[in-house]
Amino acid sequence: MKKYIKPKSLTWWSALVPLVMGVVLATEPLHGWAGAVTVIQNLTGGATAAVLINAGLAGIGLRGAMG
Repeated sequence: MKKYIKPKSLTWWSALVPLVMGVVLATEPLHGWAGAVTVIQNLTGGATAAVLINAGLAGIGLRGAMG
């Protein structure tokens, strides 16, 4: 698990951002942050929560595989 969490890595942060944005989109009915969801949808061009979460997980996985 330690090889996947690298807070000093720019690659890790650039993969974490879409992951968090996807989670915010997916959980919008729970938290009701419609304004934040609208901003995220405008920034991502309407990408779905699943696409953002998968992109984030793939980036973190690739970063972990690099060492």
